[in-house]
Amino acid sequence: MNKRFVGSKYEEKAVTYLLSKGYKILEQNYLRKTGEIDVVALSPKGYLTAIEVKYRSSDRYGSPFSAVTPVKQRKIYKTLLFYMSEHNISMDTKCRFDVIGIQGDRELVHLKNAFEVC
Repeated sequence: MNKRFVGSKYEEKAVTYLLSKGYKILEQNYLRKTGEIDVVALSPKGYLTAIEVKYRSSDRYGSPFSAVTPVKQRKIYKTLLFYMSEHNISMDTKCRFDVIGIQGDRELVHLKNAFEVC
């Protein structure tokens, strides 16, 4: 199985989870020159949320959360700014950056407000 297929499988699992929690999915795999956001959603509390989905088959290379490095965080942030501009969303809109980590066959872990970008 290639990485893209595996990633898509777990991103769909994350989307199913988010829908069950009341999120409205606005976009999946939003790709621009600045980077990619796996899922752009509106949280039940009204936050525009950029969600990174990370899967690890084991902890051999660290946890899924450790893969969201500061460089990756800045790319997600810049890409969300692009999304907001492209969709005429006010810069005053409440935003949040979440990470959903899935390791092996364990249940997923949703880390809300996983990082802030300065």
